[in-house]
Amino acid sequence: MVNITDLESIAAKEARTLYPVHDFIRHRWSARSFAERPIGQEELHTLLEAASWSASSMNEQPWVYLYAHRGEAAFQRMYDCLLKGNRWADGAAVLLLSLARKNLTSKGEANRHAMHDVGAANTTLLLQAASMDIYGHMMGGFDMQKTIETFHISDDFEVACFIALGYLDAPEKLEEPFRTREVTPRNRKPVDAFAFAGELPG
Repeated sequence: MVNITDLESIAAKEARTLYPVHDFIRHRWSARSFAERPIGQEELHTLLEAASWSASSMNEQPWVYLYAHRGEAAFQRMYDCLLKGNRWADGAAVLLLSLARKNLTSKGEANRHAMHDVGAANTTLLLQAASMDIYGHMMGGFDMQKTIETFHISDDFEVACFIALGYLDAPEKLEEPFRTREVTPRNRKPVDAFAFAGELPG
């Protein structure tokens, strides 16, 4: 249940679209303020199964996730890999480490679509989360070498990102500048700035 104090964030962050985009897409945004409420294992498995149904090149499904609930030792290890700008993530209910398996399982050759497919899986996971009033925030600000060493990640994998998950809480619990960012409206480029009929503009 979302508290009344959280509504400012929700109202500010809802996407204002020119075209009729589905509500669960408009409602997805990268929150930082998370409630103490835990995410149950069944809910987490629901999010991960949603990710598993993402499209992937040749059905290779190169995504791999490590996860930890707040209070577990692995959660602290993940948190310690984050850079200063993501230290708000200690309030998340779950931290995920998203990895891409680099090579095709059938041939052993490099899968040049692996990171693309993992990104698609991450987005599918976050859209499922939004439909369950769970908010997620993908993070690229982390110490790569420390992450590889901490989690014994072999050369078979490429680290994609960390993801913080949780139920929404009030922005007032955050320090600045994150408090202001939590209630600042989002914006996107208009469609005609990135989509062109038939050929790139000269």
